[in-house]
Amino acid sequence: MKAINRGLWTVVLVCLLALSCYQCQSSRSDDIVYIENRKVRLGFEKETGRLMVFTDKVNQHEFIDPDAINGGPWRIQCQSASLNETVLNEIAGATFSFSKPNPLTLVLKWGNFKTLPDFQVEAKVSLDKKDPFSYWDISVEGISDMAVQEVVFPRIQGIRDLENEKLVIPTWMGSLMNDPREMLSKGSGRMAWVYPGALSSQVVALYNVDKCGFYASCNDSLNYRKNFSLTLDTLNTITYEMSNFPAFDATVEAYFPSYQAVIGSFKGDWIDVAEIYKEWALQQRWAMESRFINGLTPAWLENTALWVWNRGKSENVIVPAMELKQSLGLPVSVFWHWWHNCSYDDNFPEYLPPREGKESFVEAVQSARDAGVNAIVYMNAIQWGEATEAWKSGRVLPYAVKDINQKEIPHVYNAFSGNALVNMCVGTEFWREHYSSLCDSVVNSYQTSGVYMDQTCLSRMCYDKNHAHPPGGGNYWVESSAKMIRQIRSKDFGDKEPIFTGEGSSENWLPHLDAFLTLEASRERYAGVDNIETIPFFQAVFHQYGITYGSYSSLVSPPYDELWPIEFAPKEREQPLDEIFDKQFLMEQAKSFVWGVQPTIANYHTFLESEKRGEIDYLMEIVKTRYHTLDYLLYGEFCRNPDLHIPRENIDISRLSIYAGRTGNTVTAFEKNVPSLYVGTWKAKNGNIAIALASISDEVIPIDFTIDPKEYDISSKGEVNLIKAGGKKQLKRYLNDIHIEMELNPKEVCIIEVVSNIS
Repeated sequence: MKAINRGLWTVVLVCLLALSCYQCQSSRSDDIVYIENRKVRLGFEKETGRLMVFTDKVNQHEFIDPDAINGGPWRIQCQSASLNETVLNEIAGATFSFSKPNPLTLVLKWGNFKTLPDFQVEAKVSLDKKDPFSYWDISVEGISDMAVQEVVFPRIQGIRDLENEKLVIPTWMGSLMNDPREMLSKGSGRMAWVYPGALSSQVVALYNVDKCGFYASCNDSLNYRKNFSLTLDTLNTITYEMSNFPAFDATVEAYFPSYQAVIGSFKGDWIDVAEIYKEWALQQRWAMESRFINGLTPAWLENTALWVWNRGKSENVIVPAMELKQSLGLPVSVFWHWWHNCSYDDNFPEYLPPREGKESFVEAVQSARDAGVNAIVYMNAIQWGEATEAWKSGRVLPYAVKDINQKEIPHVYNAFSGNALVNMCVGTEFWREHYSSLCDSVVNSYQTSGVYMDQTCLSRMCYDKNHAHPPGGGNYWVESSAKMIRQIRSKDFGDKEPIFTGEGSSENWLPHLDAFLTLEASRERYAGVDNIETIPFFQAVFHQYGITYGSYSSLVSPPYDELWPIEFAPKEREQPLDEIFDKQFLMEQAKSFVWGVQPTIANYHTFLESEKRGEIDYLMEIVKTRYHTLDYLLYGEFCRNPDLHIPRENIDISRLSIYAGRTGNTVTAFEKNVPSLYVGTWKAKNGNIAIALASISDEVIPIDFTIDPKEYDISSKGEVNLIKAGGKKQLKRYLNDIHIEMELNPKEVCIIEVVSNIS
């Protein structure tokens, strides 16, 4: 048998915990060992250790179908460094034992594997004393000359269909999937999410709001790499898995994760999931050390009323932003793509000098700053282009991320040139020094107000043994990224106050970045219409700990980089989109407003003030109204909305890449049923409440709801104010319940403020 992976043999250790002839049947009660509290009960098969019972006692629901259980609660993948042909697809015939040190704790042990006699696995499952949650620990010993690549634990099989299910996944800002089993059945049957990375918090939850929900998370505060996944089987039951990735080291004799998995039950919706996770998450280092909560973010960032996200040379970026600031009368900041010397997604990191030349670029940036407009520029934080001379020379390759076969990881983002970008390893001093030097140059030599560090809030596993980090998994990626950002900030910026922002939102980078680009308010624009809705999960947990900004919200067709091949350039660029898509723009801006995101317009041009006057006026109303209420929409805490009727309507949706060509230059059109009214409720540090309302309707919307002060922990007396772009006025005084009855005019934007303890 030939050697695999340069002499490494793959050993997949699957704890099926039964002989191949064992027929899975429902176990009698005396075959099960239980642990339980007043709210949940877990039952494991005495013979094998398989999880057979997970009961929500309060809501009288059994999560697990025992007929769907064909394996145990863990799976381990190793690779052997020897030529020993002990290569198995499953482990059968291992001995199993258990002990119950107290009524809430169960210890499960497997050992004496036929071909791996020293190999031992121990799992400990403990129940909370009063809440419906369990905590899962695992240890693996007797690894010998094998390197552990992946430990899947816990592995919860047979999760029954709850009916009318929704799946909460905090992908970047957050996603709510309707009927996830249908989506699984139409796809590969498996969905997985990477943490740290696009999964901004380490939790997923499956629920029926009228029954109960399955809650799965992890209490890792040290940024270890892991995946969360759901797999659908032929019985229509789901397997939940958390995959842990330790350092890939054949000299290590044991693996003991420093964290626990959390499995539990709840009743409620995605906001309840956020509240459960938040109780733990806000006690962790990323919250306590967040730059925003500790007052380390510059005032100009916090005071930014509107971001302009334009591309190209300064006349297409700086000039319209300055004109917009003049008409708005509030601070505008610039998010600048395609300023650099190389073509986008191609010859990174050859950013300098700017494509329009240093003198013109610096003059434009300084004139903007003099006018109160700050500009940050794009630079990808982990990519190097294969088409560059530096890459071709071979001197960069040693510092690239390597897969388990010691190969670099290229990816073609540029559909026009076909050139690939390669992931660079932030665990190498070479890349940290190179990138921090670039940041130093663009701030100090080119006078920008900071850098958008694209792909920062992602993590990679690098197996290069020559790098100064453990190969494979572990937690070095976030720590190395933080080290690089500290190195950037250590530069002498004089009296400048540059900011450094990242892609997506992530709890892991709260102590390191000033703000997070969150584009999910525009999900339909890049993903079309499906059964996934964006939810402000990140804001529900971390709003007062991290500034979020951004959207793809645009009123024109996308631009095209002048440095891309001319033969692919569309005939018309940045022309107004068909008016049937105008409401999509309103929807995106309304979402950002009520979700506490700093407003952003992409591809702005002054001609839009006349050609799309209604939409620009709507944006101006949102920006001005928000600016009166920063105590809530910037510094406030997310709250559940009061119960009010929200009408819905069908609108036209355009799916078109943020720049031309990715999906062709043709708009893919959809129709979507959406709320006509967007609502967000926020609590200021002084305890007052604000309810943000943004209508996208052409009709008058009646507003009628009642607030119980006890639900928001506010005084039983006070006043209610109405805040709009033009200012604030008192609506009424209240005593005990707060009843709001009013009408919203078509496309009206306002804030209802509840100020308590007014004498």
